[in-house]
Amino acid sequence: MSLILQRNNARWRSLWPLWGVLMLALLCALAAWWYWPQLLWQSVIWQKGLHQQMIALLQRTAAHPHQAGLALLGFSLLYGILRALGPGHGKVVIATFLATHPVRLKTSLRLTLAAALVQGFVAVALVTLVLAILQASSRQLHLSSYWLEKGSYLLVVGLGVWLCWRALRQLRRNGALRIQQLRPLDHQHDAHCGCGHQHLPDDQQLAQATSWKTSLLVVLSMGLRPCSGAIMMLLFARVIGVYAWGVFSALAMALGTALTVSMMALLVHSSRALAIRLNRRAAPAPWQRVALQSLALAGGLLLITGGIVLWLSAQPAISGGLRALR
Repeated sequence: MSLILQRNNARWRSLWPLWGVLMLALLCALAAWWYWPQLLWQSVIWQKGLHQQMIALLQRTAAHPHQAGLALLGFSLLYGILRALGPGHGKVVIATFLATHPVRLKTSLRLTLAAALVQGFVAVALVTLVLAILQASSRQLHLSSYWLEKGSYLLVVGLGVWLCWRALRQLRRNGALRIQQLRPLDHQHDAHCGCGHQHLPDDQQLAQATSWKTSLLVVLSMGLRPCSGAIMMLLFARVIGVYAWGVFSALAMALGTALTVSMMALLVHSSRALAIRLNRRAAPAPWQRVALQSLALAGGLLLITGGIVLWLSAQPAISGGLRALR
């Protein structure tokens, strides 16, 4: 009995790379929570200055479309890149998902690109529907944007519930503490060790981790909330009669956001792959699967908690703009 306990303890200790990634993610989340008011306030100040520059460029575009139009698009792209560096629930969603689930790099980049484009198109569709088609007021526009924001937070909770359910199902199916074979503790695992264990997720498991249901939840939970900066530009562009340039500007912002979030996704994906490579020879494959599925469960719980907090803290428009920025 004592020997079995010693082996179990040694196996859990050998999973330190995965636990290290999880602890680092938790520390980052706690730091972001502690400094959230300061980060949010500084983000508001920076975005206010960028908004003023964007409006000035849009006014110049109304008078000189050919000369100022390209400058507006370039500045909108830069605005999207810089704006995505600030705090936002979309980055929490994609970082948590990629850190706790086996996903191909191409799939990660597609998810970030799709989410950013959906966010841009949602802003364009919302302004077009409420102002151009329904002829409603800007107050109704901001109220609609507020409820879309609340809806995106509900989807974050739904994504967390879905990921937790899948992780629990896999843990129960595989048998978290079942030992199928006894191997020496110094057994070194590799792709050709012949022990019969699966050391990394195969193509089928990678596909299951990013099924169309999961991908749709990730994209909508990130992109359903329209970008407040894009809404501001679309509103002003409609007032001064250059709505088409406002649409182009909103889509350029979405592309800039996609570039920044894709770089973050690449960093998270690379860090997770490094942790798995370090851990591949340290512990038997069954214990690796238990650790990965436990990590997925922790990620789902984090999304549920974050979605509930965001839902409760969201506020309607104040002074013509949304209080909580993306």
